[in-house]
Amino acid sequence: MKKELQFILNDEPTCVQVEENLRLLDVLRDCCYLTGTKEGCGVGECGACTVIVDGEAVNACLVLALSVAGKRVTTIEGLAKGGVLHPLQQAVVDHHALQCGFCTPGFILTAVEILESGKEYTDDELRKLLSGHLCRCTGYENILRAVKKTMYKRLGKPMPEA
Repeated sequence: MKKELQFILNDEPTCVQVEENLRLLDVLRDCCYLTGTKEGCGVGECGACTVIVDGEAVNACLVLALSVAGKRVTTIEGLAKGGVLHPLQQAVVDHHALQCGFCTPGFILTAVEILESGKEYTDDELRKLLSGHLCRCTGYENILRAVKKTMYKRLGKPMPEA
């Protein structure tokens, strides 16, 4: 039996009819046609499906779609504004922090949540905060560099040399 789901998706009011047991991941990809959110493991271990729900990065494969009723959901497609990449998206490009790109949207959305805190983090703290993401291609260092560059830019500080 389908139910109506109303929520804010990438700053737009959205209404879809969904089965009660459908995951947020499925709604985003199959009902809203936003395929930037990827399914990797399906059990919340890889981070590929990360989206932001009311300011918190979550694994969309573990969230029942109906639980986001009335909430704000941001996917990778919702970060760029007016054709301009979000500063973190641009930093990922500038620092060559992606290869195949499968894990990239999840990494970026988790990092956006981290950076919204306005805090300055050490490399070790950032590694721990990003540890819920698996990448088979990049070796993580360029991802970390892109997040750090964006963090220091937001803080109005120069990035320390390595």
